[in-house]
Amino acid sequence: MNTILVVDDIKAELDLIRQYLIKAGYNVVTANDGREALEKVIENKPDAILTDWMMPNMGGLDLCRQLKKKPETADIPVVACTAKNREVDKMWANRQGVKGYVVKPCTEEDIITALQVAMS
Repeated sequence: MNTILVVDDIKAELDLIRQYLIKAGYNVVTANDGREALEKVIENKPDAILTDWMMPNMGGLDLCRQLKKKPETADIPVVACTAKNREVDKMWANRQGVKGYVVKPCTEEDIITALQVAMS
């Protein structure tokens, strides 16, 4: 069973995405911001990370940059889940190492598909 780390500072969104992923058969670990996510990555070694872009303390793109700096975490696929929908935002995310991009409000299918593609 694949483990997905879901990172979002809004509890309702975190809980909803968690439910989607559990229903789809994933093991789910959650974090409230990028800093907490870095700790959870070491503890849980997730197969992929689904992260909000804009969060206090450390956002999703900063999290991705931190992960890509370390050989032990550089290969973990990161999917951004964000309200930012401009092409320039998607290009910037890609340059930071993001493997997938889901625009909020996102559906269960959007999330599952983006994670599957990112992990393939």
